[in-house]
Amino acid sequence: MNPAILESEEVLTTNAASILSAGPVSPEQAEAWEKFTALPMPVRTDEAWRFANVKDLDLGGYVPAQPVDDATRDELLTRSMGLASIAGRMVFANDQLLVQETLGDSLRQKGVIWLPLDQAAAENPELFRKHFMREEAILGGQKFAALHASQVRAGTFLYVPRGVEIDLPIEAFHWEHGANGSVFPHTLIIAEDMAKVTLIDYYESAVPDAPALACAVNDLWLGAGASVTYVCVQNWSRKAHSFQLNSTVVGRDAHSKSLFAQLGGRHVRSESISHLRGQGGRSDMLAVTVAEGAQEVDARTFQIHEVPNTQSDLLYKNSLDDTARTIFAGLIRVDPGAHRTDAYQKVRNLLLSDEAEANSAPGLEIEADDVRCTHGATSGQIEQEELFYLLSRGIPKKDAQRLIVFGFLNEVIERLGNEPVQEKLRELVRARFSE
Repeated sequence: MNPAILESEEVLTTNAASILSAGPVSPEQAEAWEKFTALPMPVRTDEAWRFANVKDLDLGGYVPAQPVDDATRDELLTRSMGLASIAGRMVFANDQLLVQETLGDSLRQKGVIWLPLDQAAAENPELFRKHFMREEAILGGQKFAALHASQVRAGTFLYVPRGVEIDLPIEAFHWEHGANGSVFPHTLIIAEDMAKVTLIDYYESAVPDAPALACAVNDLWLGAGASVTYVCVQNWSRKAHSFQLNSTVVGRDAHSKSLFAQLGGRHVRSESISHLRGQGGRSDMLAVTVAEGAQEVDARTFQIHEVPNTQSDLLYKNSLDDTARTIFAGLIRVDPGAHRTDAYQKVRNLLLSDEAEANSAPGLEIEADDVRCTHGATSGQIEQEELFYLLSRGIPKKDAQRLIVFGFLNEVIERLGNEPVQEKLRELVRARFSE
């Protein structure tokens, strides 16, 4: 490894807090750090990093983000505007909890646990250890998963007991403030049998053009018959390096629905894996990307059907302008004996300039009989007939293009099936266009 990079990585451990205690780095984090330093940095010849611009992955110059002052705290709390009606909320800045709006008494009495990650680790150690980062990162991000495990000190922990349904969404805001800061947000959701919940993560930078490093991990666990909707809005600084690793385990007759909105970041790497481990389980994997300038959004996905009678459906849509690049590499795998699998994978790219570049590589690996698996990827430009129709009605060209792109992406948003959440996402996409 480049000595300069290693030296800068050592800076990241300065004053690193333990997720399990308020004292020195825990043995688990020390072990994760050793794994991180032992693993090589990715190179473009690695199949898992094919098409990626790995020369931009230099970690030099990043430092642990520091606590914000009172004035900044008040400003960020004011800017943490989500849905009008929610069941609970947490706001973090630089991996420090600013505010926690607790759940109502009725949900707490039913056994729902909604805590900051470090508090949950201390108060519910067995439950925490059983689910925290138990699934390996297998899509190329092993080094960054180890970095996260060695540095994480903040995030949310949500436990929903058997049969409990939380009607309103829960929100968490994760802010990065200050140039060259590094943050490591974590989300852990455990939904027991027949439980139901929706959680929204907002990843935001206080300054839209400050360099930053964000390395986030999400663990979602669904028991039999559970229903979990997870939405992540990634809107880091336009100069941020963003790594995001998602793992979802779907039990019998459970339904997982996740949507990733990629709006910010300079170099964005997203890895998402769905493990379908119970018959009747279903996973919907959704994403919308608005990329412009020199942004690169690199998405890797894995739909793993481990037992018979499971379903998965992936729909990713990307709009690209200027010299933006997107990468999609997704695999559907049907394990031996996982008969009657129904899996679908579709990626669509809308190119708004001649210099934009979309790379798509969907794939199938089938080792069972009686399955239905399809995949496809398309890239194209705005239909001139659609544009002409809007122009003929007096709509300026730029506004007409935005309307077409918005309609293109809105198909994915509508798949959520929750109107308040959908409208919030539409609002955020519109705001991105207005920039």
